[in-house]
This record gives sequence, structure tokens and C-alpha cells, in this order.
Amino acid sequence: MSASETSADAVLPGPRPEVREALDADSARIVELWHSCGLTRPWNDPGTDLAQARAGGTSTVLVLETPDGVAGTVMVGLDGHRGWVYYLAVDPAHRGLGHGRRLMVAAEAWLLGEGARKVQLMVRAGNDVSAFYQALGYADQSTQVLGRWLEEPADRPQD
Repeated sequence: MSASETSADAVLPGPRPEVREALDADSARIVELWHSCGLTRPWNDPGTDLAQARAGGTSTVLVLETPDGVAGTVMVGLDGHRGWVYYLAVDPAHRGLGHGRRLMVAAEAWLLGEGARKVQLMVRAGNDVSAFYQALGYADQSTQVLGRWLEEPADRPQD
């Protein structure tokens, strides 16, 4: 079995899902998926995030397409030093089929092709996905992430 295949490929009938770069026609479904997976915040417009990632020269959004349509996404970007992963989402109706793993393998391949030597990601507090990422070889980096708004969103709750 290749790195991009999962054990689900061997047992599931039908065509294998395809991972490809997002198209304009996918935008509404992608934003809907991010909302349904709880990845959005009111002060951070997901449509803007999607458009900026797709327009950037060092970023993109990959989608996993099944016969039913877009069932998963992952946003990837290279900051000049490391690759970053955002918005990994799999439709709840399609979970447990290896789609998240397939998207991460595709994300890593895209980043490696762009020159990344290391991949990092952030997980929001309360999103219990550590076991998934650990199974893929990710480990806590003992790093604190700090941030500051350069343009304060009007609808962001106060800390």
C-alpha cells in the first residue's frame, strides 16, 4: 500500500476519492464544510481565508472529492521556512474512511514540493484531535503560539 492509500481503499467499493486543488466552483461547499466542522470563528471570514490562500503564490487549498462532491479540505502554506496546515476538515458523514489521512499526505507532498522541510499546525483548545495527528507522526513542539491583531475585527469577542 502506498503512502497516499489507506486501509479503507482496500475495502471500500467504488471510485477512490481524488485530492486536487480547489476551484472557484468549490468555494461555497468549502465554506459550508468549514462551518459544519466547527473550524470557523465569527471574526474570521472563511471566504476571505479561502480566497487569500488560493490567490497566494505559496499557499493553496486542497479538496478531497468523492462521487458525492467535496468531502474534505486542507489549506497549506509555506512561510519561507516551514510549511503550515490549516482548515483540515472532513465531512462528518465521511469520517473514519481515511480521508483525513489522505488529505494530510497530500498536504505534506504539496509542501515538500514547495521546499518545506518541516510541517507545523495549530489545534485550537477544545478540539480533541491529538490522537489523529500523533498517529501521523506529529508531536507537541513545546512551543507557545502568540498573536496580535494588526486590524482588530469588529465582531471579535474581547479576551
